[in-house]
Amino acid sequence: MDCDEVMLTVRITAAERALLRELARGHGGHSGHGGDVSDVAVDGLLEVIPALCDDASVLPLLRVLGRPAPCALTLWLPAPVADLLPLLGERLARTGGTSAGQASAALSAALRLWLAGDGADLAAALARLHRGCAAGSGGSAGSGGSARRLGGTAGVAAFGADAVRAAA
Repeated sequence: MDCDEVMLTVRITAAERALLRELARGHGGHSGHGGDVSDVAVDGLLEVIPALCDDASVLPLLRVLGRPAPCALTLWLPAPVADLLPLLGERLARTGGTSAGQASAALSAALRLWLAGDGADLAAALARLHRGCAAGSGGSAGSGGSARRLGGTAGVAAFGADAVRAAA
């Protein structure tokens, strides 16, 4: 049986968590509903991960990981997005980052890097993304919409790997 979503815990600051929740509320989310926060996080990851395709771009991620992040937040990610995180985690480990919990560390770093942007700019980018999806593909902006936008394996080539789907 294939798994459509993967649950991972991300470490972020209280301010980053508040911004993520605010962005989710601003785009049809309901306060405290983890799926909506997860959808916003996936949209952010899809924006930032392609920009991290070489080892030199990992330095900002390592800097983010060096800052304390006391809040744990559980996110549900579409499997194709989660498949990218160990590859990014390997890049972090090769360039001096932690090798423990690579996927969670990569998720934390990439999400925190995206959340470091201006809140108004992030909200505007999300609005553009969701307008484009509704007009272009007919896909919903809700759960699973990000997976459809990703197209299953797009972005994996940026990490020099082939996508592998395993059945449980």
